[in-house]
Amino acid sequence: MPPFDPDDPLGIDDLLEPEDLAVRTTVRQWAADRVLPHIADWYERGELPGIRELTRELGSLGALGMSLTGYGCAGASAVQYGLACLELEAADSGIRSLVSVQGSLAMYAIHRFGSEEQKQQWLPRMASGEVIGCFGLTEPDHGSDPAGMRTYAKRDGTDWVLTGRKMWITNGSVAGVAVVWAHTDDGIRGFVVPTDAPGFSAPEIKHKWSLRASVTSELVLDEVRLPADAVLPEVTGLRGPLSCLSHARYGIIWGALGAARASFTSALEYARTREQFGRPIGGFQLTQAKLADMAVELHKGVLLAHHLGRRMDAGRLRPEQVSFGKLNNVREAIEICRTARTILGANGISLEYPVMRHATNLESVLTYEGTVEMHQLVLGKALTGLDAFR
Repeated sequence: MPPFDPDDPLGIDDLLEPEDLAVRTTVRQWAADRVLPHIADWYERGELPGIRELTRELGSLGALGMSLTGYGCAGASAVQYGLACLELEAADSGIRSLVSVQGSLAMYAIHRFGSEEQKQQWLPRMASGEVIGCFGLTEPDHGSDPAGMRTYAKRDGTDWVLTGRKMWITNGSVAGVAVVWAHTDDGIRGFVVPTDAPGFSAPEIKHKWSLRASVTSELVLDEVRLPADAVLPEVTGLRGPLSCLSHARYGIIWGALGAARASFTSALEYARTREQFGRPIGGFQLTQAKLADMAVELHKGVLLAHHLGRRMDAGRLRPEQVSFGKLNNVREAIEICRTARTILGANGISLEYPVMRHATNLESVLTYEGTVEMHQLVLGKALTGLDAFR
């Protein structure tokens, strides 16, 4: 019998191929070298300095548009992409968000719905990290109900003219290209918008208490004039942005577990060395109960993520199953972080440890790309056949 491994108590690594493990090792080492020594300071300052350099490095790793094929993309499996998301979020949710928005939203939209000219123009430079992308769907007054968006694109001769505002847009202020969704006379359409277009601006959002080491912006489109070929030609309606969100949510299923793992590991190490009443607190029954419960939920979540990844690789992953994964794994990850904080006691609120940073980041992850309530209703409809949205 192999020995029990506290880092892999269920032996999940046995399910991974050597290529999967190599991807995980590469991304974990990059995060350890380039993010972990600085992230507490970045978080405290509310900045992500050197984001362009970091993005180019991620491009050189093949982490941008990782599961896409062609155009300089790595063509990795869904499981490999998930493992990368887990390792990136074990460093910080903001780093994983940078990668998710770049690859699973902006690049994915162009790759799946764009023209060949759009793909050739943007995807190779986005895959290398030369160009950063963002994804404009959420608005100040319309988050969970994207059909109510007010951003509008009208025809003016052969051109399009976009007017509106988008809110809570990751990468917005540093992006070279934005995929923006807008109402048109023909329905909701996606547009590829160079951010140097006249009338486009992206003021950065400050005073956040979550995802502080991440660039978050508003997008303002003040009669932005675009040529006829700026529209994504292969999709009309909400199916376009929602399919992009489903792809990004898949990465969150894995990523949230990275934050949970980092918090669990910190609590486990602390419990082994912190002494009270003459012995390590890890030797007390209540602490061991907390650690056992955290380990159970963490590794159940990894099994779920792995299963959904294999389904995605087989072309059999349904949106309802993505909702299942995001709902469970983010909710459990937050609970793991909160329990870890109790083991660390007062030290749990210090940036000397990662736990509170991960917990506050996950409060954003819980809400974005589908709130708990929205995913509950997606599953509720799938289970009952009854639509509670309307």
